[in-house]
This record gives sequence, C-alpha cells and structure tokens, in this order.
Amino acid sequence: MASTRDYKQTVVARVQKDPAFAQALLDEALNLFLNGEPDSAKLILRDLVNATVGFEQLAQVVHKPSKSLHRMLSASGNPTMENLSKILLAIKDSLHVEIRTSVVSV
Repeated sequence: MASTRDYKQTVVARVQKDPAFAQALLDEALNLFLNGEPDSAKLILRDLVNATVGFEQLAQVVHKPSKSLHRMLSASGNPTMENLSKILLAIKDSLHVEIRTSVVSV
C-alpha cells in the first residue's frame, strides 16, 4: 500500500509552490467570513499561517503568544477584529498578494 501524505503537509507544499492556490485559499477564507462561516474561515487561515509565515513569526508580528494565535484560529476560537486584521495582513504580506473578495448582489 502506498503511503499517503498528511493533509496539512499537502496544503503547505501546494501553497509554497503554487501562488494561485495560496491566493485562492486566502480569498476563500475571506469569502467564508463575509458569508457567515467564520469557523471554516479560521481553519483555512490556520493552514495558511502554517504554510507561510508560521505561528512563531506571526506571534512576533501580532504581539501575541503563538499559543493564543493557535486558539484564535481554531474552530472555536474568537479572534478580535484587530487581531484578525493583523493576521490577514501578515499572510497577505508573506504571500505578496492582494486580498480579493467576491461581492454577491441580491
């Protein structure tokens, strides 16, 4: 039986070699937040932090302990808008991308 790679390792590898995939994950996280699905959005952001800036470096940027950041980006975490904004900016800067969201008209 062939060995399989852990999901998180797969995401990290793909983010690091495919900028379009990284951009799509960031866009999806933001769209999930805007559409009322913060738990899913936080998990995607957690994967992006692991694949880009890393929790230790993010802790230095945000001036929060890495353990607190791990909790914030868990499904049950409750980051403030200020912390979420700093996290998104750190990911954006690490990826060297712009933040894009889709606007759904009613």
